[in-house]
Amino acid sequence: MTDKWPILSTLTFLPLFGALLILQIKGNSKKARYDIRNIAFLTTFFVFILSLIILADFNVELAGFQMEDKIDWFGNGISYHMGIDGISVLFVVLCAFLMPFCILASWETIKEQLKEYMIAFLILETMIIGVFCALNAFLFYVFFEGSLIPIFIIIGVWGGKGRVYASLKFFLYTLLGSLLMLIAIMAMYWQARTLDIPALLNHTFPPHMQTWLFLAFLASFAVKIPMWPVHTWLPDAHVEAPTAGSVILAGVLLKLGGYGLLRFSLPMFPLASAEFTPLIFVFSSVAILYASFVAFVQTDIKKLIAYSSIAHMGYVTMGIFSANMQGVEGAVFQMLSHGIISGALFLCVGVIYDRMHTREIVAFGGLVNNMPKYASVFLVCTIANIGLPGTSGFLGEFLTLIGVFRVKSWVAVIATTGVILSATYALYLCRRVIFGALDKEKLQDILDLSLREKFILYPMVVLIVFFGIYPSPILDVVRCTVEALVRNYHEIVLI
Repeated sequence: MTDKWPILSTLTFLPLFGALLILQIKGNSKKARYDIRNIAFLTTFFVFILSLIILADFNVELAGFQMEDKIDWFGNGISYHMGIDGISVLFVVLCAFLMPFCILASWETIKEQLKEYMIAFLILETMIIGVFCALNAFLFYVFFEGSLIPIFIIIGVWGGKGRVYASLKFFLYTLLGSLLMLIAIMAMYWQARTLDIPALLNHTFPPHMQTWLFLAFLASFAVKIPMWPVHTWLPDAHVEAPTAGSVILAGVLLKLGGYGLLRFSLPMFPLASAEFTPLIFVFSSVAILYASFVAFVQTDIKKLIAYSSIAHMGYVTMGIFSANMQGVEGAVFQMLSHGIISGALFLCVGVIYDRMHTREIVAFGGLVNNMPKYASVFLVCTIANIGLPGTSGFLGEFLTLIGVFRVKSWVAVIATTGVILSATYALYLCRRVIFGALDKEKLQDILDLSLREKFILYPMVVLIVFFGIYPSPILDVVRCTVEALVRNYHEIVLI
């Protein structure tokens, strides 16, 4: 079915069509706002359905790219080329899954400039899906940089009091790294005479060139992940972003860096990747320990979860550069799992912020008494974030640690201490916010989850538990692609 029409291009640009429909709506009447919300939600919902159709038609037995669309663009190796493999197809589904919930989370909270807000989110969805589907390095760069603009606007316009500082910091950090990646892409073109990713995967770059190309790409991807010490933009961005902005930032945008390492760094520059693996392990270990300790002293719930994300991305970079089946599969699973778990946690924070207009931990206590449904959801998401067996957070960390242990046992030991630290600050947060006596007067009349909030949070809880018990649907899709990536890497490195 999907071979007969350009389904990936349809999927990628369908949100732009929804944005154009919203653009036609005039005025700010109640009906206009109702239409804007409905168009945005229905567009993202249809994108999600289309992503499930693509996943259903995806052949998990093939390691190569599938459902390709290719049109000559500028010639000379620069083309419009789209396609997916076992890794990218799951990230496409993750993005398409989270976007309708982002729209619903903004249903009642965004009152000013609603049209522009929804258009920004739809453009962002196009850019993110484009990154995961692009099979030309130039096209990848266009989408990769394009995703920076709408999230910069979302934080800068609809964020909190420090939104201007946070958005500018985010913009400058990511732009600087991306400029180095652009120079590297130009150098790759001069050397290989093409920017087609399948062709570049079969091209062998000289060892000395691989070193510089690897560092240039790492400068961009490390900021996106974010890797220590270029992580400082993330807590500020999360704290100031609106709830939906935090969800898509933690759920999908952070994964662009990990995906880039799997698409470019490891397969195209294997010699340089092997050379810099010890450095990556050191940075990842520091990120896990540093972020965990800093998270423990946070007073803002959002900032605590943001530092938790930095620690979890440390496991991802470790797993990727372990360059074995368990490590890479664990890294991919961890990214997908973290996308759902962190998204759910930020949505949980948004629920109580909408009621209390504060995110300070000391402002809450004993919510289980008046909000039992909310408390149950928050508890499941928190223990999943720790990596408790039976939740999706466990398997990603477990596979990653096994993969790293096979390469450097001391790195795995350090990473394991990070699991203990994460349990410490996460359980402290739960005890402080959820349990205890309801001793604050302003919390006496706080309402439990509304129907809309249940519709947003319950599916995420189901997936967290389902993939924790039965991870095969994810691992079966990625296995062939990861096997080919690891095999090709070792064939070059061991020569």
